[in-house]
Amino acid sequence: MQVIQMAYFVENIEAAMPRFAQALGIGPWFYFDNFPFERLEYRGVPSQAKLSLCLGMSGGMMYELIQQRDDLPSVYKEVQRERGWGFHHYAVGVAPADYQRTVDDYVARGYDKVLDARVSIGAQAAYVDARRDLQGMIEVIEMTAPVIELFAMIRESGQRWDGADPIRRLG
Repeated sequence: MQVIQMAYFVENIEAAMPRFAQALGIGPWFYFDNFPFERLEYRGVPSQAKLSLCLGMSGGMMYELIQQRDDLPSVYKEVQRERGWGFHHYAVGVAPADYQRTVDDYVARGYDKVLDARVSIGAQAAYVDARRDLQGMIEVIEMTAPVIELFAMIRESGQRWDGADPIRRLG
C-alpha cells in the first residue's frame, strides 16, 4: 500500500484548475463536471451529494480537486466547516482482494468509516477519518482494471504534458 493521491476541497473548481496548473505544474486536469456514483453513503446514510472533481499529475503524485455542487451533508462540507478550504484526504490504492481488509484495518485502528461508495466504473472507495493523527482523511481505492487504466492514462498524459490544453473533460 502506498499514497497515490492527495486531494483538496475547493470552492470553485473551474478557477482552481488553472491556478494549480500554473503555480504547481499539475496537469493536465481530467475533469468530471458531475462525477458518476452508483452508490454513495455519508456516515452510513445514502447521499445524493453532487460533486465535480478533476485528477492531474505532477511528477509521480496524482492530485484531486473536488467541489461540491450542493449543500447536502458530506465529508467535504464537514471538513470545510471545521477548517476551511484546502487539503482533504490522502488516497491509497489496494488490490480488490485487499480492499475490505484494508478498510476494516483502518476502522480497527479507531478511524470511523465516513464515506462508502461505488463509482460508475464498478470500483469501491471508502474514506476513514484519520484527522486526529494525520490532519486528513484516508481514501481507500479498490484498484480494479478500469481504475488502473484510467490512472495510467492520467499518469502518461502528465508525463507528456507540455502545458497546453490544461483541462480535459471526461464526463
